[in-house]
Amino acid sequence: GVEAVQKPFGPRLVAPVRLHLSFFPFIFLSPHLSLPRSLPTILSEFLDIWDVNMLRKPDEVNKRQHTTHLYATDNLIVRRGQEFQLKVTFDRPYKPSDDQFAVEFVIGGSPQFSKGTYIPVSVASDRQSPWAGRVVDSADNVVTVGITPAPDCIVGKWRTYVAVVTPYGIRRTRQDESRDVYILFNPWAAADSVFLDDGNEREECVLNEVGVIYHGAFDDVSERPWNFGQFDYGVLDACLFIMDKAAMPITNRGDPIKVARKASAMLNSRDDDGVLVGSWSGDYTYGVAPTSWTGSTEILLNYSSSKMPVCYAQCWVYAAVFNTFLRCLGIPARVVTNFFSSHDNDGNLKTDIILDENGRIDKQRTKDSIWNYHCWNECYMSRPDLPQGFGGWQAVDATPQETSDGMYRCGPASVQAIKHGQICFPFDAPFVFAEVNSDVVFYSRNPRDGTLEPVKVNSSHVGRMVVTKAPGQDTRRDITDQYKFPEGSPEERTVLEKAEEYGCQREKVTLPEADVELNMPLIEVRVGDDFELKLEFNNKSGQARTGEMYVSGNVVYYTGVTSSEFLFKTPKVTLDPMKGGQVIQVRSQDYMRKLVEQANLHFIATGKVKETGQIVTAMRVVTLHNPKLSVQVRGHVSEEMFVTVEFTNPFKFNLEDVYIRVEGPGVMPPKYKHYSLILAGSSLNWTESFTPRREGPTKLMASLDCAALRQVYGQAQLTVKP
Repeated sequence: GVEAVQKPFGPRLVAPVRLHLSFFPFIFLSPHLSLPRSLPTILSEFLDIWDVNMLRKPDEVNKRQHTTHLYATDNLIVRRGQEFQLKVTFDRPYKPSDDQFAVEFVIGGSPQFSKGTYIPVSVASDRQSPWAGRVVDSADNVVTVGITPAPDCIVGKWRTYVAVVTPYGIRRTRQDESRDVYILFNPWAAADSVFLDDGNEREECVLNEVGVIYHGAFDDVSERPWNFGQFDYGVLDACLFIMDKAAMPITNRGDPIKVARKASAMLNSRDDDGVLVGSWSGDYTYGVAPTSWTGSTEILLNYSSSKMPVCYAQCWVYAAVFNTFLRCLGIPARVVTNFFSSHDNDGNLKTDIILDENGRIDKQRTKDSIWNYHCWNECYMSRPDLPQGFGGWQAVDATPQETSDGMYRCGPASVQAIKHGQICFPFDAPFVFAEVNSDVVFYSRNPRDGTLEPVKVNSSHVGRMVVTKAPGQDTRRDITDQYKFPEGSPEERTVLEKAEEYGCQREKVTLPEADVELNMPLIEVRVGDDFELKLEFNNKSGQARTGEMYVSGNVVYYTGVTSSEFLFKTPKVTLDPMKGGQVIQVRSQDYMRKLVEQANLHFIATGKVKETGQIVTAMRVVTLHNPKLSVQVRGHVSEEMFVTVEFTNPFKFNLEDVYIRVEGPGVMPPKYKHYSLILAGSSLNWTESFTPRREGPTKLMASLDCAALRQVYGQAQLTVKP
């Protein structure tokens, strides 16, 4: 193409005349056209562009209609499959019969019409465009244009141009970053593959910035607040950078299946320098302890600015930041927690616990672990690659556990397929299925030949409960029935048989029902307390029974991996018919100096009934409850405000190297303060000012973290008024 050698005519908005149409495929002009000397005079007869208004302010039509007014950016953000508007001011009134113009959208470094990375949108009714365009209104020199991106178009940051056709070439506006438009997935549009028709669920899983993440034990659930911050300044660009860093083809970025799978790999740093470095070591000297984070914003902004993985994460941090990524791009998403989540490297449906001939656990040979809890994500989308009925919620997991197609990632796996045992469908359904369906099998090892004989099978321990936050409320919602049928039901047996057809092996031995049962009841314990651990026996035999028990108390990471043993008792028990019991005293001085960050104590009791040779077992996770932070807010809710975080050290020892963090979506960016020492029994009081940037209800969330005390949280609710 030939470019006219002259100063651009009209305002500086307009680029020089070009006589080629590589970006304007629906009109043909000869590239060999000669230029008359009086070109500016001739062009004055034709339409000239004076201004392009993207209607990008939060209170203007586009962001309100597209529910993107919460994003902290000056650029226009819209959702695909839904019309948005812009205003073009010309130098004279637009004449539809004589004038031709188009709005062009370009994404990526090498835009091509054939690849959907260059989209010219004509407003003329007789011209076909990949995206719909129309004149909404024309008054004086101003034309309001309505544009509807295709419901499957590429998601990302598009450059916008307006081009006018003249007999001498095309006049196109200059590139201007203020006219860039972000196009997102649209769960409000029925034609989009992420369409979610449940309004309450959509409000929660796309627009809510304040999350609750559940942890602890299934019968003693704890919760921590989290600022997803998907609308915070810079977060959207950070999410798009993640796909750039992964070298994800631009043309794949309109497919939520591919986006979720790629992000599952990129949210962890294993094998691709992704967002977060995982660590379960307890030593976080060179980064931030996973328990210290209060939200995703700081993590994502650090990653996008440094281009380096951020230290450190564990499963709930991976899940929370992944949730921010998905919601920010418009894919409905939620964090789920599976209590007693099996992590089994053998590819079967068994978690194997090896006992010696006396009924004591053989720790050298017991390799499988059961996580006290594990957090992953669900995202909502259709699955055109699967048979009908397997769309909807899909499990995705960014915590690096096993490789999938050569990379550390997991999903998306259809939750419906998992429930019905259809684990042949992509992606990684067998792994998720085992996390919620494994049996715990106790084997007795013969010391002479090393053979293993199953002596007890617990089929209801793993996947005991799956929960997520309820829409619009700060309460949890049990969604276990979305992953599995009731334990022992005919449907559950059918599902397990179906899974076996696809290669998942389980222990099929049928053992005689034991006439002695053992249970360790729930107890609530605060960090630093002495307490009693009760062993409750139920002797159903009608005869006296005796046995020798082995009771082991371990400080464990939430992944089920033992840090250290702090208690080992071998009580001998004599059981009269019906019920009996034994009490084990647990002293704080035995476990306090060995605690790791999750403050979990794991007790396993095993033993053999002398008269019958039967094995009795019971397991109990005791989650130690931490003190709380006090978070108080004061000030006028439309001006400068103040937040005060208070904490009293309740222990008889000092807390050293303490970090406190506080943040709130829409009101306060992440801030932290370091205290080198908090003396035993003393208090701290930290006040910070902030100025809310938008109105409405929100929360401030705070955490306190140090090596001796993890997972101390507090929050305050506030409503910012206009």
